[in-house]
Amino acid sequence: MDRKYMFIFLLAAILLALVLSPFASSWPDGLERVAEDKGFIEKGHVKPALRSLVPDYILLGIKNKKVATALAGVLGTLLVFGVAYGLAALLRAAKGDRKRSAP
Repeated sequence: MDRKYMFIFLLAAILLALVLSPFASSWPDGLERVAEDKGFIEKGHVKPALRSLVPDYILLGIKNKKVATALAGVLGTLLVFGVAYGLAALLRAAKGDRKRSAP
């Protein structure tokens, strides 16, 4: 894919995350709802092994909840893009190495 289009799609994803993430539902997801209904939700509350960078999809230190959620969406989009881009670069490099080492 042409890099120009890749960055256009990245910009579109960032804009969607920025605009739509503040409207995400605060209601529990299906699994959490079943755990509440069946009475075992408290068994899932344990001390986490690692501290989350973005707990409950809200950036800490930002008082406005909608802005904090929107920025968390942008950060998540950028992180996923970075990981995918890095993985693609590694795979591309490995593929190039195989072509050079083939008899």
